[in-house]
Amino acid sequence: MRRLLIALFALAACSKAPEPLPQEEKAKPIEPKVDALRLYVFDCGRIEISDLSAFDRGGAYDGRADNFVDSCYLVRHPDGDLVWDAGLPDSIHELPDGVTEASFTLKVSKTLKGQLERIGVPPEAVEFFSISHSHFDHLGNGNLFKASTFIVQEKERAHMFREDARRDAQTFANYSDLEAAKKTTFTDSYDVFGDGKVIIVSMPGHTPGHSVLLVKLEHTGPVLLSGDLYHLTEARERRTIPTFNSSPEETLASMDKFEELARASDARVIIQHEEVDFEKLPRAPAYLD
Repeated sequence: MRRLLIALFALAACSKAPEPLPQEEKAKPIEPKVDALRLYVFDCGRIEISDLSAFDRGGAYDGRADNFVDSCYLVRHPDGDLVWDAGLPDSIHELPDGVTEASFTLKVSKTLKGQLERIGVPPEAVEFFSISHSHFDHLGNGNLFKASTFIVQEKERAHMFREDARRDAQTFANYSDLEAAKKTTFTDSYDVFGDGKVIIVSMPGHTPGHSVLLVKLEHTGPVLLSGDLYHLTEARERRTIPTFNSSPEETLASMDKFEELARASDARVIIQHEEVDFEKLPRAPAYLD
């Protein structure tokens, strides 16, 4: 995995300026503010995994392969826009065969920047940016949002800017500009717009400050985005814990907290890496409301 990230860093450093979008994909003028809550879904890459063994410390997935979707989200609210997670680096889009190292192959068929621009919400117009956690497949385009207010769980911010993270230059370069960005930190939960409709909730264990997002839509109803608390539907059913989680104990406690939140809010749960969940969602420019 380390060599894979080095390859990504080299790609980002050497990549040429992106070519203009085809005629049908050119950026729209900036859209005006919305009058009701919307949730847009973006394809931020694919992760083909030939060996899932690291995704359960008890060996539940040994010898198995799977394909993960890497999804990102835009919440449009009358008081501003929030991007949730930033996917794999857009620079991978330049490589038709993606990047492969060990059991992981990463591919990006559409850039996040382009998808945002095509609905009239370019990154520089986004007021708020937040993440479930700071792994490379959720912060690959973090620097696109350096002009946004960065909303982040305080332990996660400390984790992503710790000395060890800085030494991992190939990953750090994708989000380093966020260190100087305007920020809002929280401990347990944060009501983004102050009306109870978009709430970030701390659920540590995968990383020290991992969080999930609850969006209460008028017609669709509540939607609960899992981050990486679960990677698979089966992981939710079996409560499996990846070997690389920061704390198994915190993970189990967060699973209990997540399930209670899902029950209390009667939310539709979206496991962010689960292709089945992703394929049931409308893709931008369509949206949930």
